Amino acid sequence: MLDEYDQHVDANQLRDWALVGGGQRRDRSLAWRKVGAVPAAGSRALGNFDFVRDRWPKVWEAASRAEAYLRSDPRASATYARRAGEMFTEWIYAAEALPRPYDDSFANLTAQAAFKALVGQNVTGSLRIVRTIGNDAVHKEEAMPLGRARGSLEQLHTICRWLDHGYGDPDAAGAPPFDFARVPPAPAAVIQRTRAELERAQEDFDQARRALVEERKRSAALQAELARLQAEVAATKAANEVVNAARGVPDPTVATEAETRRDLIDLQLSEAGWLLTDARDREWPLVGVPTASGEGRVDYVLWGDDGKPLAVIEAKRTTKSAKEGRLQAEVYADALERDFGQRPLIYYTNGFETWLWDDRRYPPRAVAGYMTKDQLALAIQRRTSLKPLATASVNHTIVERPYQLRAIRAVTETFEHQRRRALLVMATGTGKTRTVIAFVDVLQRANWVKRVLFLADRTALVTQAVAAFKTHLPDSAPVNLVTDRDSDGRVFVSTYQTVMGLIDSGEDALRRFGPGYFDLIVVDEAHRSIYNRYGEIFSYFDALVVGLTATPRADVDHNTYRMFELDDGVPTDAFELDDAIAGGYLVPPVARPTDLGFMTRGIRYADLSPEERERWDELEWQDGEIPDAIDAAAMNRWLFNEDTVDKVLDVLVTEGRRVGGGDVLGKTIVFAKNQRHADFIESRWDANFPEMRGNFTRVITHASGPYAQAHIDAFSTPGKSPYIAISVDMLDTGIDVPDVVNLVFFKPVNSHTKFWQMVGRGTRLRPDLYGPGDDKRDFVIFDVCGNIDYFNEQLAEAAAPRSMSLSERAFMLRTRLLAALHGTDDADAAGLRDVLAARLHSAVAGMNHDNFLVRRRLRAVERFCSPDAWDGFGEVDVDAAAELAGLPSAAEQDADEAAKRFDALVLTAQVAIASGEPVPAGVGARIVDIARALGDQRGIPAVAAQAALLDAVVDASWWEHVDALLLERVRVNLRGLVRLIGRESQAIVYSDFEDTLDPARDVVLTRVVPGLNRRAFREKLFGFLTGRSDVALHKLRTGRPLTEVDLVQLEEALTSAGGVDAGLLNEEAKGAGGLGRLVRSIVGMDRSAIEQQLADFVSAPGFTHRQHAFVDLVVQQLTIAGYLDPRRLYEDPFDGLAPEGPDALFSDAQVSDLIARLRRIDESAKPSDSASA
Repeated sequence: MLDEYDQHVDANQLRDWALVGGGQRRDRSLAWRKVGAVPAAGSRALGNFDFVRDRWPKVWEAASRAEAYLRSDPRASATYARRAGEMFTEWIYAAEALPRPYDDSFANLTAQAAFKALVGQNVTGSLRIVRTIGNDAVHKEEAMPLGRARGSLEQLHTICRWLDHGYGDPDAAGAPPFDFARVPPAPAAVIQRTRAELERAQEDFDQARRALVEERKRSAALQAELARLQAEVAATKAANEVVNAARGVPDPTVATEAETRRDLIDLQLSEAGWLLTDARDREWPLVGVPTASGEGRVDYVLWGDDGKPLAVIEAKRTTKSAKEGRLQAEVYADALERDFGQRPLIYYTNGFETWLWDDRRYPPRAVAGYMTKDQLALAIQRRTSLKPLATASVNHTIVERPYQLRAIRAVTETFEHQRRRALLVMATGTGKTRTVIAFVDVLQRANWVKRVLFLADRTALVTQAVAAFKTHLPDSAPVNLVTDRDSDGRVFVSTYQTVMGLIDSGEDALRRFGPGYFDLIVVDEAHRSIYNRYGEIFSYFDALVVGLTATPRADVDHNTYRMFELDDGVPTDAFELDDAIAGGYLVPPVARPTDLGFMTRGIRYADLSPEERERWDELEWQDGEIPDAIDAAAMNRWLFNEDTVDKVLDVLVTEGRRVGGGDVLGKTIVFAKNQRHADFIESRWDANFPEMRGNFTRVITHASGPYAQAHIDAFSTPGKSPYIAISVDMLDTGIDVPDVVNLVFFKPVNSHTKFWQMVGRGTRLRPDLYGPGDDKRDFVIFDVCGNIDYFNEQLAEAAAPRSMSLSERAFMLRTRLLAALHGTDDADAAGLRDVLAARLHSAVAGMNHDNFLVRRRLRAVERFCSPDAWDGFGEVDVDAAAELAGLPSAAEQDADEAAKRFDALVLTAQVAIASGEPVPAGVGARIVDIARALGDQRGIPAVAAQAALLDAVVDASWWEHVDALLLERVRVNLRGLVRLIGRESQAIVYSDFEDTLDPARDVVLTRVVPGLNRRAFREKLFGFLTGRSDVALHKLRTGRPLTEVDLVQLEEALTSAGGVDAGLLNEEAKGAGGLGRLVRSIVGMDRSAIEQQLADFVSAPGFTHRQHAFVDLVVQQLTIAGYLDPRRLYEDPFDGLAPEGPDALFSDAQVSDLIARLRRIDESAKPSDSASA
């Protein structure tokens, strides 16, 4: 039955314990006694927790009940101990004004860095014990042993002693240690509480706690009371620190450190199924070890069913590093191996950090917990059962493309070299998921992997991945962990959020999916934000990790490479968009920027017609204030203009790719700015095309709820409505619809990575899209927000792959600006140069030579420490000064991040102007945007003082005569104001003003990369030939045998329709070794045809990643030039992979085979007798 205490748990009582305690001395203790009498716990002697009764009555109530129930009902005791721990945690958050996380569960509150730093690791560990044992008491069917409940109660006592030590009465004596003799005996008639009763009580408690949190947010009086008590707590805490220091009273958790460490280790072992009930599990004696006595005792030994040791655990004090136990654990492992003939795995820990060392396979690594008995046995078994990955075959029914085979070999070689993480860069649409499935198949057949966790960021992608595993690897029995947490299988597919929920919950699901449960984790679309938000997953599970990303390797950020233990710009393997298009695996985009006046310039009242001005005045503007203009940023954010949308839809319908014999608009994705924008676009479609209203268009967003997947499935089905999907973020990534031929960018995209992911929605191949034999050749991007111009400009691509700090960027930009101004005759420019030189000199002079970062660059620091070094600073000095960028300086302590970002922006523009170049469009536009945003804050006096300057910057004519000095004035005067720009809420306004539409422009959409775009270069080169479908031309490109008739017809086509001089053609053909060779050297060869001719060569068992890369170079050369002299295999670029030639990379037989294949390909450019016959 529920006792009186549980029947009266409500928000009012919780408010009392969240507010009271720790603020005043006992003789003034009104705050913690102000509400009612504390329910009696029964007549008995003093309890172990009575020292907290006056100051924290609600904590005492729960703790005293935990103590009272210990002997009679251990399950109830553990539950109340957990409740007391939660009350303690809530009180700390309230008293110390700690910021609450969005997820304010008990587990997450105790996991916050600020909380752990405040209470210390011993209290954190005690709370984990109390929470976990309490969870078991409430949720698990098994009986709660008295020993476990007692351990929880003792840990709670340590927590309460710490609380009293820091926040109790400074004049009172310290709390005594826990005394089991004080625990009351079990009554003669014991009525144990059922698990269901405890669960209901816990639910009631949680609801009351949440109600308190909501009340705290709403109640001004409660906020004021909290503020007063927080001040009192701070004063009492400070007094305790003085008294404890004067009396030499230590932190009470130090005395119980050994117990906390023991209980933490025991808890982690119990979570892995190790109950430690046998005497041999602890303190196992050893002889013949290198100690003074020749004897030793192992803290823990984990035994297998055959009586052999599976693992040894060496425990160190929490105040010491766990690594200090490594050597001792290794010595004990040696002795156990000697005695039992089996080398155990090695763990060493201090209770808070644990290291695992399987010294037969991997270096030591930090882990979150221990393996189960089965997992340890499997780990030892794998020492002998693992098959070499180098010779493991790849299932060609799953993947067969050369780049997929190469990627698999790259990862298998990484793992065989004892590295546990790999990163694959593969363009969207190149088969990342199938590559991973084939790789999983290889690892499972080779006994490297038993269970796999595949992670994606959306439920729809989880569904796709499960379907792919079922199709290509059905024996893996894939489990959708989002919808089914109980089924078993060899592959589990989940969202990050679902797995994080399991880790944070601490429930039975977590015990099932312990740290050693998965052998491999696959991360779909690995990037920095994933690890920032869900990094705990990769710390918790001890597994191999393979990351997948479609982000070009140059754009993958530094932190992602570091996560996979790779150098910047060097993934494990890469097959990017340009490679895929060149190889015929994806189709290219055709970009059509569409310039809309309102979208680029906004709307000005002065530019409207008289009728439009009248409608402008009638609109419901925010606060009733009618603006003179609306900038472009407001378009589709809170102002939706009918004519703007209508014009975009008109361009889409008239110029978009069409199917069904040209009668139907092809599948289209419209990327909208927000939900209201998406709904507005759909409404304008229905208004403009009433005959196609209803199903032809569909808004597919997260707001679609459970119907979203059904809409996606319908959109993915060829020939079925909807044909236009209007999306807000949901279709930007991860959705594969090969029929998509039109993309409409109706919103600005700020991320390079996301832009190219969105482009990837249209790159899929689609045979017979336009009719039999008429395949999808490209897709169209309609961009009305300047994304194409932005991402095609050189500035965006010039950034170094390594992430620079703002200070480092500013330093480098100042040195470049100083060099650009060297030797100027202009007095004003010379003055700016002097200012720059003085600032740079000051920065270097402020570098502390004793700083270890500075010491490593001391030569450069000393060189530029003199003012003279900056007086003559020129272009030749920029590289030398670069060594100083990023070094700490006392002269550069600006903490205003917004100001520093503005500095870098303006300095970029200054460098361009001083170098005789125009200001990059993106940079100038951003400066104008900032000035315009500041102009909206003129109610602030500091901003109003710069009104004239702000007005000038937003005026286009100002930029016609801008120089570095004017920009310096802008930087100096506005940098301190940038932080004032806020996100102002705007009312939603719908308008109908006539927009302007400039003619569409055809633009070649290219990723800006250093060097020559080979594909574009070849298209220009073969001119006439590229659009033809001659039989001879097809044979030459695919390597099929030619006849004399083929060559005669090709020659006639070139000299007649092509207008090529016959004499010159014959002369060139003779020099090239025949007309076939000449034409092939111009048009190159079809990549897929070459790969087909080399497919069996690269599929040989044991083919390595370097061999794949070498053959890929061969394919590239043949694709470009149509011919490859075998002697070139020993030259550039091949010597980069094989400096000593292919003989050092391949066997003699393989080299001979490759050369023979090259010669057969070359001979196919000449007419053969058999072909002629």
